[in-house]
Amino acid sequence: MRLVVVTCSIDYKGRLQAHLPSANRLIMVKTDGCVAIHADTRGAYKPLMWMNAPNRIVENEESWVITNPKGEHLYITIEEILSDTSFDLGDDPGLQKDGAEAHLQLLLADNPDVIEEGLSLTRREFPTNIGPVDMLCRDSNGSAVAIEIKRRGGIDGVEQLTRYLDYLNRDPKLRPVRGIFVAQEITPQAKTLAKDREISFVEVDYEELQGMESNVLRLF
Repeated sequence: MRLVVVTCSIDYKGRLQAHLPSANRLIMVKTDGCVAIHADTRGAYKPLMWMNAPNRIVENEESWVITNPKGEHLYITIEEILSDTSFDLGDDPGLQKDGAEAHLQLLLADNPDVIEEGLSLTRREFPTNIGPVDMLCRDSNGSAVAIEIKRRGGIDGVEQLTRYLDYLNRDPKLRPVRGIFVAQEITPQAKTLAKDREISFVEVDYEELQGMESNVLRLF
């Protein structure tokens, strides 16, 4: 991972246009090519701007130009480099699911019809270079479906599934791949974001999946 602290202004051109005026910022460049620009104010944990891998980065003393296959461009005009440091973080073991979430994934893998009628499991923990997809399935038409499972579904889970879909849809053997976000409870904000990203979502009852009587299952 490379961490660069700079005084810079930034322009993004892609699905929309955005501009950040000159200020001190942190540029984070991950080994996989992801680029994120952070500020040290407002307590925000999310970057001000970012570009998911794969990216092409062209650097010179006065600017960085970052482009991706989708035609997006990030222009960083550098006034001063305050720090430029690289670290080798090594392999990460990944997020360990808690017992209930892991068990929920196992139950849904055994009963994919609960998520959508006609769904069949291809593989659990389908490997990608950006992390494993909880379930990769095929629907009744034979199309690939990526499924992300959470105990409580929030915006972060939808963002995670969005990244997986962007990656999987580059594979000609899989695309088109659509997504379904599954959780025991999904926040209203996550539902709104999922609709905007054209991602389906399903709320499931953990107790019902364990064979207990319940009528909470809702499909959207």
